[in-house]
Amino acid sequence: MAPKSPLRPVNHQAANHKGPAPRRPTREDAEAAVRVLIEWAGDDPDREGVKGTPSRVARAFEEYFAGYATDPVELLQRTFEETDGYDEMVVLKDIRFESHCEHHLAPIIGRAHVAYLPQQRVVGISKLARLVEVYAKRLQIQEKMTAQIANTLDEVLQPKGVAVVIEAAHQCMTTRGVHKPGVSMVTSRMLGAFRTDPSTRREFLAIIGQPATSLGGP
Repeated sequence: MAPKSPLRPVNHQAANHKGPAPRRPTREDAEAAVRVLIEWAGDDPDREGVKGTPSRVARAFEEYFAGYATDPVELLQRTFEETDGYDEMVVLKDIRFESHCEHHLAPIIGRAHVAYLPQQRVVGISKLARLVEVYAKRLQIQEKMTAQIANTLDEVLQPKGVAVVIEAAHQCMTTRGVHKPGVSMVTSRMLGAFRTDPSTRREFLAIIGQPATSLGGP
């Protein structure tokens, strides 16, 4: 069976339907769609100031949603076993990311804190940052992104535990709708020792500067 293309999210309904995969829109299709949106907003897509906007938006989307082109499991495949018995917590904190809300395409800007307790293997720290980036550069909701990062680390490294905390501001709340600037959302996913051992969870939360009580800890 041919592998699923990483260039677009899996359409489960299409995957269960026997037949050719749906055609991916071309750049020309994307630019035409932007022209329609400009016109629908009330402007003239042929006006000098916005004439190049469809092309620029298409290029921006390639950057905003580059995460679809990378397999996050494959990203973590290269691991290291020569750790001289190191079995303490590995934490990478304050990983800045930019994502987009799947409901309004509005920016989500925040920081991720990622930790794991090695069992046998460790992964290069740049891969932890890249893992956050892969999932951030997709249409997202923060809860799902938090779980995806933690679950992927757990699946590939099979450590004693994984912890992910994300703090982010959602522009769909600050620039539209309820218009509440200054509000941040915090989500967490604790697996293994981070879920079952309160002292391990407290240590991680202390390292990232997050009070244990704010995330349901004892």
